[in-house]
Amino acid sequence: MTATADAEAAENGLTPLADYLGSVLRRLRALPPLDLDLTQAYGNVLAEDVVAPHSFPAFDQAAVDGYAARWEDISGGGRGVGYVPAQSSRPGGRTVRLNVVGDLGAASWRPVRLTPGSCFSVAAGAPLPIGADVVVPVEWTDQGMAAVEIFRVPKRGYGVRRTGEEVAAGALLARSGTYVSPALVAVLAATGIGHVVVRPSPRVVIVATGDELVDVGRASQPGQVVDANSHALTAAAAEVGALAYRVGICDDDPEGLRGLLEDQTLRADLIITTGGTGTGPGDMVRRILSRREGSRAGPVTFTDVALYPGTALGFGTVGAEEVPVVCLPGDPGAAMIGFEVLARPAINLLAGAEPVFRPSVRAHLLETVSSPAGLREFRPAHVAERRGGGYTVQPLNGGPFTLSGLAEANGLLVLGERVTAAAAGSTVDVLLLDRRR
Repeated sequence: MTATADAEAAENGLTPLADYLGSVLRRLRALPPLDLDLTQAYGNVLAEDVVAPHSFPAFDQAAVDGYAARWEDISGGGRGVGYVPAQSSRPGGRTVRLNVVGDLGAASWRPVRLTPGSCFSVAAGAPLPIGADVVVPVEWTDQGMAAVEIFRVPKRGYGVRRTGEEVAAGALLARSGTYVSPALVAVLAATGIGHVVVRPSPRVVIVATGDELVDVGRASQPGQVVDANSHALTAAAAEVGALAYRVGICDDDPEGLRGLLEDQTLRADLIITTGGTGTGPGDMVRRILSRREGSRAGPVTFTDVALYPGTALGFGTVGAEEVPVVCLPGDPGAAMIGFEVLARPAINLLAGAEPVFRPSVRAHLLETVSSPAGLREFRPAHVAERRGGGYTVQPLNGGPFTLSGLAEANGLLVLGERVTAAAAGSTVDVLLLDRRR
């Protein structure tokens, strides 16, 4: 954001978005680490570096089904037999014949040794006989049981996995801050790790406020508005990796709201409310949470931010435990954008994840768009990769229709405070949204 944009936002009585986010995120700290069983660690972020206690593979083993042999026995004493097609091996073709002295499976554990001119039938994963330096694949042989005829000679070391070939004991497997993926779980388990120290997934409670709200399953009518926010934000928090709990609807009752939030501080690392962040007569959340009661620290501060859609955001702490609370607007589209801008980075920070913001790309704008002056707009968009490199972005419904646009968006077009119009063909910033399909 430029100094000019900051000045324009200040003239409008609005706080620049970058300044606001910085002030909020500086007040948050990652949750204390936990030692978790490996099966429970998926989706969390490592709180310390992880070093391999053992090698992987832990012993020399066969990588394919076949016959473990000495390469000098099948290569003709170093002269090289080369490739001989199976069909020509009957008369006249040159092949190698070895005695099969035993079978080894993945569960074999007794050490055995090869003698010249012999081999072992082995399964993938079986320990290699002492002296073996090659495994001939089954399909390159006649699959003999007492003796085997080899039609094709592989290179020395083919089909063999040596101890520590993939991971050596003492190697750094992952640094602190690394996301625990299924593949990382496999590596950790394979090297003998059963527990890891991680940042726990934040417990996030979502509360929708307003006398007008009714639950889903019916149509809105005058005086009643279906609660879309608590359902959508619970899903959004879960998408980030939080343990999300939907409390449901809370009426605009001061004592009821205070009591509900006090109760939720016992099981929450973050509380998200929607509705009541404005200055109208029915905006009870702002009126109640912005008050300082007695000497209690940590009131919620409501700020008019240079953000579109939705400008009024709240942040602070509630309860004796001083649990962080994020207050989002009641309009569903504005609530979803507010979640992306403020709540999502807060959840990532609590989880110890980096970076806390979504990845972004520069994209070629396909359609001219207008934007309100002095506000940073986040507009739903569809991003596509261009043949030959780069991206294109097609704007979707925004402004009062942001909610419908978000349903089909895979990105958010970002238009700065000084932008009142962006022409087709210009290059713009786009945040990339997660999409499972």
